[in-house]
Amino acid sequence: MLAQTRRVHLIGIGGIGVSGVARLLHERGFAVSGSDVRESQLTEGLRALGVEVAIGHDPAHLDDVDLVIYSTAIPDTNPEKIAATERGLRLVHRAEVLGELSNPLETIGVLGTHGKGTVSGMLTWILDEAGLDPGFYIGALVNNYGINARFTGGRHFVAEVDESDGSLVHLHPRYAVLNNLEADHLNYYKDFEAIVRALETFIAANPQTRFVINADCAGCRRLFGALEGRERGHVSFGFQHDAEYRGEALETRKMASSFRIVRRGERLGAIELPLPGRYNAFNALAAASLALDAGVGFDVVKRALSTYRGLENRFTLLEAGGVSIVKDYNSHPTGIRRVLEAASDFDAERVIAVFKPYRFTLMHYLQDEYAVAFKGADLTLLTEMYTAGEVPIAGVDEDWLLEKIRGQGCRAEFVGTLENLRQRLLDELRAGDTLIFFGGDDFFRFADGLAQTLAAR
Repeated sequence: MLAQTRRVHLIGIGGIGVSGVARLLHERGFAVSGSDVRESQLTEGLRALGVEVAIGHDPAHLDDVDLVIYSTAIPDTNPEKIAATERGLRLVHRAEVLGELSNPLETIGVLGTHGKGTVSGMLTWILDEAGLDPGFYIGALVNNYGINARFTGGRHFVAEVDESDGSLVHLHPRYAVLNNLEADHLNYYKDFEAIVRALETFIAANPQTRFVINADCAGCRRLFGALEGRERGHVSFGFQHDAEYRGEALETRKMASSFRIVRRGERLGAIELPLPGRYNAFNALAAASLALDAGVGFDVVKRALSTYRGLENRFTLLEAGGVSIVKDYNSHPTGIRRVLEAASDFDAERVIAVFKPYRFTLMHYLQDEYAVAFKGADLTLLTEMYTAGEVPIAGVDEDWLLEKIRGQGCRAEFVGTLENLRQRLLDELRAGDTLIFFGGDDFFRFADGLAQTLAAR
């Protein structure tokens, strides 16, 4: 695909996944251009590299282009996508390009419902500490690097594998981590069983891959049968179940955690992690297990994890006016519950959660999980739902979700717009509170502005 390519255009280049592919292609020496509907930190970063970025979609952007790349988020009605088809241009999904770039390398793929980006970032940092100079492709900005992708020319590459739209079939890694498996992406998959089948298909299609899998996760254990008898085998990790790599003596505190690693009965030592919560300790155990299984020394793993600084907007902490403000991208109920659990180490006067409901399908299928997800908050404020263009499901709306949460004895309110939210928070917040935003980029910009107001107040 890329062998006869000179100039590449990416539709939706400001998306986190598409922007990563754009970076990789630019660093491989291709002439790269792209378009999106708005400016962002990602488009500005690409411009600084010399990538041509246009705001607005226009068929004229395809002049003199050999290859057009898109993501699942780009609808068939996009004018550039239509024009590419009409002109007979090669039109490919970003995952197919990522596969062509990464499959010839010693690639580590990271899969799972939660923590893919964090585990990918940890593994990249560990391999860097080991002197292996890895490339990477991750669905978030890695704080240790300030970017979401790079191509180094070395043999090693770490890729966050996106199972959300079935495009994982394009990647064939040498190693793969499966961190956990739950119902998610129900706009694409019919139900959880369909997700399990997709992972079974991925396992069967990659006999060359050695899998590292979470033994503590019921969803992951569903795949143990598919992993038996493989040429390169598999290993497991966990804190509770029998596994080749066991974590023990887990302790958490504000913005930090620690645990010890035992490999097949051998006590290797303690890991100190500057990230909060049990869930980040699980992420670290996943990354450490793969690195150790691949031959990286424990001292290197320990040193790297002690200086890993996480991902942008994944439990990102701001302090302003005596209030601790946390920005977190989670919209899945399990992720929300785990973040609220981590916030309990803050010893806050109160924990206030702000949540933008996401997708009718997710709300409907996981309604029982959402009902209990906010039990760790003293107050939950809901804004208007982000539907992502989905067809409404009768009865599934903000009021319905509000009653689900209240039905568990939780205090919850619907505030609607961001302007309403701003005034409600200014009236409510006091020193000693912890405020957690669960949502996307608009929430995080709002949180930054609120922090400035609180600091001035």
